[in-house]
Amino acid sequence: QVHLQESGPGLVKPSQTLSLTCTVSGGSITTNYYYWSWIRQPPGKGLEWMGAIAYSGSTYYSPSLKSRTSISRDTSENQFTLQLSSVTPEDTAVYYCNAHRIWPSGDYWGQGTQVTVSS
Repeated sequence: QVHLQESGPGLVKPSQTLSLTCTVSGGSITTNYYYWSWIRQPPGKGLEWMGAIAYSGSTYYSPSLKSRTSISRDTSENQFTLQLSSVTPEDTAVYYCNAHRIWPSGDYWGQGTQVTVSS
């Protein structure tokens, strides 16, 4: 059973860079067929996929966020990280990390972490 845990600051000032880390246990982030994503949910809105890093290390980003988003990984720590630059109050959301296994199919979620962008 894969377990994911988000960590990072709960408050970020406008124009700064939001950084979150997802620590994975119960499986390696380099295991074949896994994609590791960041997904957020602003208040009163639906889930928004932000981007992912594959088991191979390849990265994929939402076109609407690509210019401000970077996802990387630390295989020695079994973690992957999100950096979102130039944040505004519209980036206030609950941020989730997610593991998607394409075969056999499966999904695992972190509990989510609230990030508020405010001065």
